[in-house]
Amino acid sequence: MPIPSSFEGRLKLPVVAAPMFLVSGPKMLIENCKNGVVGTLPALNQRTSEGFEEWLIEIKQELAAFEAETGKKAAPFGINLIVHHTNPRVQADLELCVKHEVPLIITSLGAVKDLVDAVHGYGGVVFHDVTNRRHAESAAKAGVDGLIAVSGGAGGHAGTTNPFALIQEIRSFFDKTLLLAGCINSGSDVAAALQMGADLAYMGTRFINTVESEAVADYKQMIIDCSSKDIVHTPAVSGIPASFMRPSMEANGYDLAKLSQPGDVNYGEKLKPVSDEAKAWKTVWSAGQGCAGIHDVLPVAEMIERMHAEFTSAVQAQAKLLDTYK
Repeated sequence: MPIPSSFEGRLKLPVVAAPMFLVSGPKMLIENCKNGVVGTLPALNQRTSEGFEEWLIEIKQELAAFEAETGKKAAPFGINLIVHHTNPRVQADLELCVKHEVPLIITSLGAVKDLVDAVHGYGGVVFHDVTNRRHAESAAKAGVDGLIAVSGGAGGHAGTTNPFALIQEIRSFFDKTLLLAGCINSGSDVAAALQMGADLAYMGTRFINTVESEAVADYKQMIIDCSSKDIVHTPAVSGIPASFMRPSMEANGYDLAKLSQPGDVNYGEKLKPVSDEAKAWKTVWSAGQGCAGIHDVLPVAEMIERMHAEFTSAVQAQAKLLDTYK
């Protein structure tokens, strides 16, 4: 299956590091790109569009300097835009992405053809988050270049569908780039995602536990301490079903018996420094069920090197199976 031509020759691993609210910043994005993984961040992690543009300039300058100094090509970088009527910044942030020709735009909560056309106008690529077939079909009609299948067990705004089923359903009608998200921590997990029919792995929780992430030390330690049973999938925090670690919810006084009740969806409120949701995401910490396999905090470069060795070993082991099963 295809990956975008703009990605070819730039990746050490077929991996996109997911954009995570209040966790992904320029430092982690840049380090990922320098080490051959697509680095991303949400535009809303910068509290103003003016500040967001400063980040774009910093990212472009750092990656250009890296390429000039090393003679190597950095991986493309991406920006997540929340396409929802309550996000007052979506148009302004999109215009900045067009101005600076951001290689990859990741859209959430809405696939809009006009946005896709604007990005295609400068040669950019659009991937879209989906959790079910209906949303995937709508995004495909909007002309997106890739679909991110956010399966059961993923962190953040996750779905509940088994990854095997979700990949198969989307592949039945979509022949462009397909990414798989959900409990992918290691290079062997990345290899497994490709075996299942994905073109790229989409990794979030594993990148929280890197030195360069914006997560505080207690957040990273809780990921190490938690297992899959400690992940709660609930709409109560942001109005959209998302995965959070039970200990952080209990520490913040959430009534676990009422977590099936939805909250309000409002991305304008999220931008306010004193908003309840912004405070909640700072202290009620998201993670996927894959936290069960995370036991350390590593620099991005070291983690990617380890994952590459795991990926290589897994692919070689799969090839050897052909001698056993004929």
